[in-house]
Amino acid sequence: MKVHEVNFDGLIGPTHHYGGLSQGNLASVVHRHAVSSPRRAALQGLAKMKRIADLGIPQAFLPPHPRPNLAFLEAQGFTGSPDKMIAEVHRQRPDLLSVAYSASAMWTANAATVSPSSDCADGRVHITPANLQTMPHRALETPQTTKTLRAIFHDTNHFVVHDPLPVLAETSDEGAANHTRLCRSYEASGVELFVFGRDHNDEQKSQRFPARQTLAACKSIAMEHQLNPKRCVFARQHPSAIDAGVFHNDVISVGNQSLHLVHEFAFAELDRVLTEITDCFGLGLQQIVLSDQELKLADAVQSYFFNSQLFSIGTEQMLLLCPIECSENTAARQLVANLIRADNPIVECQFIDLRESMQNGGGPACLRLRAVLTKEEFAAVPPAVFITERRYHELCKWVRRHYRERLTVDDLADVRLIEEVKQAMNELDEMLEL
Repeated sequence: MKVHEVNFDGLIGPTHHYGGLSQGNLASVVHRHAVSSPRRAALQGLAKMKRIADLGIPQAFLPPHPRPNLAFLEAQGFTGSPDKMIAEVHRQRPDLLSVAYSASAMWTANAATVSPSSDCADGRVHITPANLQTMPHRALETPQTTKTLRAIFHDTNHFVVHDPLPVLAETSDEGAANHTRLCRSYEASGVELFVFGRDHNDEQKSQRFPARQTLAACKSIAMEHQLNPKRCVFARQHPSAIDAGVFHNDVISVGNQSLHLVHEFAFAELDRVLTEITDCFGLGLQQIVLSDQELKLADAVQSYFFNSQLFSIGTEQMLLLCPIECSENTAARQLVANLIRADNPIVECQFIDLRESMQNGGGPACLRLRAVLTKEEFAAVPPAVFITERRYHELCKWVRRHYRERLTVDDLADVRLIEEVKQAMNELDEMLEL
């Protein structure tokens, strides 16, 4: 096995619901308190993993987090048995119940930032879990995510899982959703692009929604990962894009190996950023700037075109995996057709149904964390987390046994849900033996 990019998707949890908790994420807010289907959501996510695995691309997953987060509710002053606590929270602060039951850890693009061993001075893969301090429901994920990553990437001869950055306004970190790696081949040293929305030394530029990632966080991660400063680029998000609902960079640009697709409003200093990336990369990089005329910002956010996944499927050939919403948006559908006809590595596009995730604010790229691994590093990852034919069917049966077909925010007050989730997670733990 050569060096490969492995996708670690979040296995969508049994408490997937539409809490509308993410300010600046338009889909999350629009579908607030709609009826969700945890079973359908998880099966859709597994179907995506299976499709990728069937392409011969290594596909793994991260398990959902235990829910509800009772420690969070206790920190808010609620006491008593889990049943009594849930009932009291539902009566007094139902919004906190939604936070405690949040399944947003499914979007593993926010789990961490990963730098491959070929980029790091000590020759090991470096991983920094995101602190996600901007959103309360997401900040709860960090301790469990760190624990899970350390269980999977446990071999310190190959991996370094850092502590998350301090939970401070100036070190706000949202993980790989604001990080792109470009390279000639996966085994080669790459250019790491870090995207931020604000610098603690200046004022907030966006007006409508908060900028989540900071420059200080990006620079701290680059330093922790022992990256070559000459191979790092730091780019500020365009404030207009943030205010249009581009809460992370993976909603406005996507890159894989030597191809970088960018909306013209992705970066505040677009020309400088693209020139700097080219200078760092050298010959062979293709950066395609898509104009607002080709795809309006509103259409980019609605269709999640840039949240598609780009896969290398052959020598200088790539597949674009788009959310099915792109096939239903006229501008996005035409853009896909134009890209396939144009002179670039994209030779095929497939559309995938992830509506349950999309309606909660996350598309194909939100659901996955990328890690470039050598043969030895790959062998050091527990095989239990990889999607095989057998594992796929086991997980589908597990979902059908334990997940509800429908879930509303009022259903979170059902004390039976606590035991249902506990049983499901205990069974999954036994299956994975992490």
